[in-house]
Amino acid sequence: MLHKNIKLAISVLLLATAIWQFTERNIGNGIFIILLALIVLLFYFKNEILIMTLFKLRKQDMEGAKKMLAKIKNPDGALLRKQNGYFNYLNGIVVAQDNLTLAEKYFKRAVELGLNQDADMAVTKLQLAGIAFSKNKQAEGGKLMAEAEALDKQNMLKDQILMMKNQLKQVKGQKVPMGYNHSKKRSF
Repeated sequence: MLHKNIKLAISVLLLATAIWQFTERNIGNGIFIILLALIVLLFYFKNEILIMTLFKLRKQDMEGAKKMLAKIKNPDGALLRKQNGYFNYLNGIVVAQDNLTLAEKYFKRAVELGLNQDADMAVTKLQLAGIAFSKNKQAEGGKLMAEAEALDKQNMLKDQILMMKNQLKQVKGQKVPMGYNHSKKRSF
């Protein structure tokens, strides 16, 4: 994994080499080197490991996605700010099945760094709302769910938000009768 500034330097060097090839009347070499410089520049703005991780997640290969994300040793140095946000977002998705506390940390960091698309931010906020509700933080969870609903402009998360609201109503509707002791077992 190359540092982001090294990718930029390689792109500039390739562009300088292409210009030199044009001055030497090697037009074909110059065009090919410009294409290489553009590919390196593309990987500066769109990280190749994050793209491959998205493909792994599409195939539901969580272990493969975890291995791909582990290849990024220093996300602050290797990734741009928004890419670092997506790194944390993807880590949160992968870890959410096993460790909610760690997933919450990743999702909060993703919100802090920012994500490009509102739909991704809505998913992040909805995940954080679910984690907050599981920790009995009703006010924080309600606020996050409202933010997720506002960010979901294409109604992609409408069913998940509705399901979470219904589950909350069921939890609030369950009242323990007065005088009922949970510790006593009934024998028949």
